[in-house]
Amino acid sequence: MHGEPHPGNLLNTRRGPLFVDLATCCRGPIEFDLAHAPEEVGKHYEGADQDLVHRCRALNWAMFSAWRWRRDDQMPDRDHWRVEGLSRLRAALDRCGLG
Repeated sequence: MHGEPHPGNLLNTRRGPLFVDLATCCRGPIEFDLAHAPEEVGKHYEGADQDLVHRCRALNWAMFSAWRWRRDDQMPDRDHWRVEGLSRLRAALDRCGLG
């Protein structure tokens, strides 16, 4: 499991590409990584549990929203993303039947 796939965290290995990030290194299902990618990506990953991908996407929005609501958050458009993050979290939970 990686959590934030992007080219800066990609290693080419003999067995194929490997995402790494020592700052957030942990083990878990591939569905957590797929939840960070556009939805179209997960649809093409053979064997992925799409229900779990949707739950992981909801978890991602929960984490994102928690970060935006920190008192010391200095990211651009903080107020916009506080509201938008919670809106996307609610939509993701509804999609999972958890809303």
